[in-house]
Amino acid sequence: MTEGPIMVQAGRLSDRFGRSKHKLRVSLTDRCNFRCTYCMPDDPQWLPRHEILSFEELERLIRLFVTELGIRHLRLTGGEPLLRKGVEDFVARLQPLRERGLQRISMTSNGTLLERLAAPLKAAGLDDLNISLDSMSAERFAALTKGDLAQVLAGIVAARDAGIPLKLNAVVIRGQNEDDILPLVEWARAQAVPLRFIEFMPLDGKGDWGPQKVVPEAEIIAALARRFRVEPLPRTREPATYYRLDGEFLVGVISTVSNPFCASCDRVRLAATGEIYPCLFSPMGVDLKTPLRTGASDDELVERIRQAVWRKGKGFAESAGYVRRAVGMHSMGG
Repeated sequence: MTEGPIMVQAGRLSDRFGRSKHKLRVSLTDRCNFRCTYCMPDDPQWLPRHEILSFEELERLIRLFVTELGIRHLRLTGGEPLLRKGVEDFVARLQPLRERGLQRISMTSNGTLLERLAAPLKAAGLDDLNISLDSMSAERFAALTKGDLAQVLAGIVAARDAGIPLKLNAVVIRGQNEDDILPLVEWARAQAVPLRFIEFMPLDGKGDWGPQKVVPEAEIIAALARRFRVEPLPRTREPATYYRLDGEFLVGVISTVSNPFCASCDRVRLAATGEIYPCLFSPMGVDLKTPLRTGASDDELVERIRQAVWRKGKGFAESAGYVRRAVGMHSMGG
């Protein structure tokens, strides 16, 4: 059975289910100084540098996504994007794209290098940051991430002091950190930094995921309701459902497993190795690196991107299972 022709509008990137794409997540590196249990194996094999897209290659693809395909929001991810040398200069190089339709340049980080880089990133034009914070217990945080909680907290303060708007992300895993729900809210509330909880998704690098390890949105909200007055807010196209606590503090829940939001998905992902993944749960990516390095024209690259996104599936709502693929989350980006 063959599919019909791709019906697109100039400057628009859509899939066959009518979902328009306005957000692009770009992984800058597969390397990370953490070993989060929900993301990567204990002993990852880093890719040779020549297999990672150069900044020049990334800049060309991002330009096409913005100027030809209507992307308005760019998020730089990893691995840990701040491990990529010259990342602040790369952010500065992307600023001219604002005149072509780009509205925001964001980043997701573990925060460990922000004491040194927050001010340069702000000066380069970074609009906002998401920082991972899975526990307020130094011991539990180290067990989950192999990282230093004090270093992350210092990075959060540095970013806030530099004037970069922040959100905190916490992955909740049953039997590991569900007891941190309230302590995380209390700390984030004291810092006036919005917090989002994320259900444990079947994307970890060890194959340990199971539905019994998921703490669903309803359970997270029940835990909050024991301490706060919880007011649900209207759902938007954002991946998180937001709640207002005691009339003032915002908490979000990204409930990919218990309440998939695939019908409103407006994002695509570009891995550090140059594959485009139309969905976080795509089993395979579409190679852009090879045509990019063998002389493909801008028009040919744009058409390849359109074809890849057009064939995007319905998402986790359709597959609802474990994803096994050659590229890990630390290369693809979250």
